[in-house]
Amino acid sequence: MKQTSKNIAIVGSGLVGSLLAIYLRRLGHTITVFDRRPDIRTIEFSGRSINLAMSNRGWRALSEIGIEDEVKKIAIPMEKRALHVIGKPMYFQNYGKAGEAIWSISRGVLNRKMIDLAENAGVEFKFEEKVWDVDLPEAKLHTGASEKGEWKEYSYDLIFGCDGAFSRVRHKMQRRSRFDYSQDFLDVGYKELTIPANADGSHKLAPNAFHIWPRGRFMFIAMPNIDGTFTCTLFMPFEGPNSFESIKTKEQAKHFFSTNFPSVNHEIENLAEDFFKNPTSAMVTMKCYPWTYWDKVALVGDAAHAIVPFYGQGMNAGFEDIFVLNEIIKKQVDDWEAIFQHYQTQRKPNADAIAELSYRNFIEMSSKTADPKFLLQKKIEKRFADQHPDKWIPLYSRVTFSYRPYAEALSIGDKQEKIMETVMELPDIEQKWDSDEVEQLILSLL
Repeated sequence: MKQTSKNIAIVGSGLVGSLLAIYLRRLGHTITVFDRRPDIRTIEFSGRSINLAMSNRGWRALSEIGIEDEVKKIAIPMEKRALHVIGKPMYFQNYGKAGEAIWSISRGVLNRKMIDLAENAGVEFKFEEKVWDVDLPEAKLHTGASEKGEWKEYSYDLIFGCDGAFSRVRHKMQRRSRFDYSQDFLDVGYKELTIPANADGSHKLAPNAFHIWPRGRFMFIAMPNIDGTFTCTLFMPFEGPNSFESIKTKEQAKHFFSTNFPSVNHEIENLAEDFFKNPTSAMVTMKCYPWTYWDKVALVGDAAHAIVPFYGQGMNAGFEDIFVLNEIIKKQVDDWEAIFQHYQTQRKPNADAIAELSYRNFIEMSSKTADPKFLLQKKIEKRFADQHPDKWIPLYSRVTFSYRPYAEALSIGDKQEKIMETVMELPDIEQKWDSDEVEQLILSLL
């Protein structure tokens, strides 16, 4: 059965808004996308984004509408982590099994591509049009140049809020009775930096790897781009020693980079310059419920569930929202109230689970990736998973290389962690980590 054509507004032309627009357009709806910002295709990028890591969930959502191959052309596969630990040569850790990789994509490049694809599908975009108010029961938007000036009114059948962590649409829903809402900022911020390509256009570091410099309270990461550059991100506390606040001069910045990240010494000049040129941004976990209002309004992506970026799942989770919504539409067809109900009850527990996992992964990436005990535990898990692939899938693989619900990954991951705590307490585990005894113990605990 085909859906009855509706007149639908989407607020936000980011990745989630533009993908949702393509999906709904394919279902025969008339789609208008509003964005307060100028068209990203006409401006220079502003240096406040972390490169995206597209994994299985994101690819599935793109493949469903036949644009996966198109997007792969602007992405680079990373099958391993490259760890830069002070006093050790760089070493690699594979992400998954042979052939499994996450893909690095520049957010700006992908966003431009998605808007092009949406326009080709017949979506109308209204850029530099700010939404100030949303009439929820009537599905009306009010836009204007300023909050105090003249407003224009638009009427729709449905409105989707895809306008990010500080969503206007959600802001309006928050004023309703019994709407749950929380936001939680990390005391760590981030800043984007760049490592340019070599003169011949090649990469200065291993190109098919996600580079991490774990330093406990702070860390540096670098992800490759197809033009030979790396988009780097420095994560660091806002205040205190080794913080954004503590670096005030270019000399201090150079000293900080050369002391803590000696393997990028050849880039110190660029990094120190970027440090003062680019803004320092905050990271927030945002939760709310309900995500929908009657059969009129729904939140998708960060507007419903913003998370910190440490599992590389923000975009993947937003794209999965759309994939799931589409599956529900196939069953419910024209009953939008039922579609919205099923969508939010199915996605909310998974959004909460990936928020928790992302927060934990921050601790893991910054502190534990360099810890010998942690590395040994990962080695034992990998060996056991290779021997018993039906009994043990590592948590990272459940999140990144699978379509199973995030909530399931979290609950099984917690059980596996308890088993590993017992294993790591064995006397002389360093000597006998690959023994039968360890394997039998894990089997018995399972």
